[in-house]
Amino acid sequence: MYLNPGQTLEDRIQKMQTYLSDNIVPSTWFAEEDGVVLGSAAIIESDMETHPEYTPWMASVFVAPEHRRKGIGSTLVKHVVAETKKTAYKTLYLFTPDQQDLYKSLGWKQLQNENYRGSDVAIMSYDLS
Repeated sequence: MYLNPGQTLEDRIQKMQTYLSDNIVPSTWFAEEDGVVLGSAAIIESDMETHPEYTPWMASVFVAPEHRRKGIGSTLVKHVVAETKKTAYKTLYLFTPDQQDLYKSLGWKQLQNENYRGSDVAIMSYDLS
């Protein structure tokens, strides 16, 4: 603000967040309660070597079994999407063997099915625009 007298602190913070926002790959977020980790989700550059054209990927979405069915996984997924929307990325990808319905309910689209490392999986995408 010293050299930019017309710029507010909020303007400066927003500009700095823009500078930093494309550097979220890789990142991991955790859900915790009273110091106990309940779950996590990550964003990484590539999660399937068979699809180098897709980037970035949401990966490692996990909620401890005793904390499932409480909305923690959905909250983590929504948080990763929200953080990725702050970047220049246009699409976010994931693959799942069995959680297509959950992701569809959160706005993800199924792109294709394939056998990956011996398991049938669905590749899904989220439009960040």
